Amino acid sequence: MKLPPALAPLQGAVFRGLWIAWLFANLTMWMNDVAAAWLMTTLTTSPVMVALVSTASTLPVFLLGLPSGALADILDRRRYFAATQLWVSVIALVLALLSLAGLLTPELLLVLTFLNGIGLAMRWPVFAAIVPAVVDKPSLPQALALNGIAMNLSRIVGPALAGALLAAFSSAAVFVVNVVLAAAAFVLILRWRHQPRTSTLPGERFWGAMRTGVVFTLQSTRLRVVMLRIFLFFLQATALMALLPLVARELHGGGPGSFTVMLSCVGVGAIVAAMRFPHWRARYSRDQFIVVGTLVHAAMSTLIVLAGELWVAVPAMVVIGMAWISVANSLTVSAQQAMPDWVRARGMSIYQMSLMGGSAASSLVWGQVASLSSVRNAVLLAAVFGLLVLLATRKLSVNWTAEIDFTPAQTGGVPEPAFPVGAEEGPVMVTLAYQIDPARADEFVAVMERTRRARLRQGALSWGLFRDTSQPGRYVEYFIDENWLEHQRRLERFTAFDAELRARRLAFHIGEAPPLLRRYVAESMLQQPRKPRKPG
Repeated sequence: MKLPPALAPLQGAVFRGLWIAWLFANLTMWMNDVAAAWLMTTLTTSPVMVALVSTASTLPVFLLGLPSGALADILDRRRYFAATQLWVSVIALVLALLSLAGLLTPELLLVLTFLNGIGLAMRWPVFAAIVPAVVDKPSLPQALALNGIAMNLSRIVGPALAGALLAAFSSAAVFVVNVVLAAAAFVLILRWRHQPRTSTLPGERFWGAMRTGVVFTLQSTRLRVVMLRIFLFFLQATALMALLPLVARELHGGGPGSFTVMLSCVGVGAIVAAMRFPHWRARYSRDQFIVVGTLVHAAMSTLIVLAGELWVAVPAMVVIGMAWISVANSLTVSAQQAMPDWVRARGMSIYQMSLMGGSAASSLVWGQVASLSSVRNAVLLAAVFGLLVLLATRKLSVNWTAEIDFTPAQTGGVPEPAFPVGAEEGPVMVTLAYQIDPARADEFVAVMERTRRARLRQGALSWGLFRDTSQPGRYVEYFIDENWLEHQRRLERFTAFDAELRARRLAFHIGEAPPLLRRYVAESMLQQPRKPRKPG
């Protein structure tokens, strides 16, 4: 049976299995958060301890975002994904056993919640990196939208199921169900068979991998625009979500259940929008998604606090959910398409940190505004801020005219050196001498600026371009790699985009022979003790 376009990626058995695993994993996350928060209220009357449950579950994202992305890029992704899910399953089992035995204390619950958060923080970047490898490029936007559906469906079903179990049984029942769901997700991940990335080189070192991930982000103009946009959007949009319990309490016709109903409406709206994405994408660009989504979110937030009626707020929250996922999905697709596979998990972990940073800053800023003024004024100011952001960033596009082709390409490798060079020897300096027409110097320098960013994104430590003072039109490019191994690894990251850029550089060269290329390995300057000469 052929599925509708919105569900088309689920026709692939591999993606379908991983998507179900992701759905189960997110169900356990929401159920665990609800059960832990409720259980804490029965273990202590301290508001601080209750509030720390949320902190313990989200703090690992800030602490381990980049390290988890680095590990996902340097280790086998299937095994790493399975290990993170196994970690979550074991924590769920420990929580269930201790809860059934009545041995949980407030402090122990916080520790276990934090440990569970570690598993969640380590899991997200690797899944984000896996998805583009199991679906074709045209299906990627809708596959990412389906991931959003899984997140929002779990946001609706997870708390509802946890609430039903809490009402009928206890927190222990929620933890037991979590064990079953977490174990099912673990089994589904193990069933996935994939072709591991092959390389003749040793794996990247942990700290070096993190440095490369940060440098790649800083040197990628497209990725920087996406990071800025997601940070600013969540800085504006999270204001309503952060203050939603207070907004719900002030609504006319509202009650104790208003908050959960409004929260569920966001998930419903997100699912509805995701189902319409294939039709909308045929008519609108990603920039239009972002502009319209931001405007609609600001308008609906304003309507909710000005109307003050529950019957107005409920449908408005559905529309907010549609706007929310429209912007977030557009930016996530842009982020995925702005990086090659070898650095994808690191890039997506930094993307997630930008998103979470915007959310955290939003809660702090607009919470402070609400305390100094009112909840209504804080939401209204956040909406105005969103409009100002659109005006200030109107020239920053994520709808690029041409996508970068990050398909791996061959470089020819490194010639065998004239003498043995150890993997850790370095730094390694590479120089290329070009002879160009002096009249085309400005064009050449513009291409070399793109070359600079490309070399640094691949992992080079530094780069420079020099003019020869004795010969007009002669330029020497140099760049430095950390050591001989990293030099070979940088060549392994060569893509079709780099090949096209190399062809543009060579088009300027007018010498009879190709640009002279030389590789140099740093010489140790440590003085060796000289043997004394024998007399005579």
